[in-house]
Amino acid sequence: MATKSLAHGMGTFYKDCEHAQSRWSKCPHEYKIRYRSAAGKQTEEAGFSTQEKAIDRLTTIYQEKKSAPRNQSKAERIQKYGAMQFREYTAEWKAGQRDLAESSLRTLESLLEHHILPTLGSRRMSTFDHKVVDGFIRTMERNGAGLATQSNCFDKVKSVLLDAYRLGIYTENPVLGVKPPQYDPERAVIPSPAQLRDIRTAGDDRFLLIADLMSGCGMRNGEAFAVNLNNLVASDVYRITEQVNQTTKTYGRLKHRKPTDYRDVPLPARIHETI
Repeated sequence: MATKSLAHGMGTFYKDCEHAQSRWSKCPHEYKIRYRSAAGKQTEEAGFSTQEKAIDRLTTIYQEKKSAPRNQSKAERIQKYGAMQFREYTAEWKAGQRDLAESSLRTLESLLEHHILPTLGSRRMSTFDHKVVDGFIRTMERNGAGLATQSNCFDKVKSVLLDAYRLGIYTENPVLGVKPPQYDPERAVIPSPAQLRDIRTAGDDRFLLIADLMSGCGMRNGEAFAVNLNNLVASDVYRITEQVNQTTKTYGRLKHRKPTDYRDVPLPARIHETI
């Protein structure tokens, strides 16, 4: 009995008859296959009328064995995380958000405590779909939450569920097709030169300094509060290296930047004099 092997690990196919391998295509006897199962057991199958059918069966078995560990791992993840409550999964997700600034973390915790967890906290992760998410938005509407709050809450829930989707808990994206809250912030109003003059003289010297830094150098309020004489790198250049964190009331890195990052801004002569 001759056999013909395929690639390593795929097994062999053969005919259990007296004909030579060169005559198999014309021989009426059926093909048989031999392979090792996922458990490592030697296995045989028969009943294949052509060589192509025998090879197709061996290929299918080989691919199933290759994907078995991955499928098993995915099933274990679904079993573990799908049974979690939303508040439990979110706690793990939040622990991984190491790039959040103090103020952003405080905002996240407030949204979770007051809006998201009271509604979704006890729900199992495996039960989320687009209808559940849409129902959450309607609940916020009934509770009178502002559009900005609704939009922020939706973004946070979306981030958590997308993380779970990438983990394999859902076969479809649970936020796909959900219409997000339509938050359209009002247009910012830029004061006129006359209004700016009135603003500069509305308070004491410290208020004047902050107003000049924000209007003349384009600083954010936290950056203006961190003004430092050492950052006057030239007569017409100010280097912004830090800001005052409104949450911790301490000096910290610039928002959305690395600790060593800075940015240089033009320094008008009038603002230099104010400093």
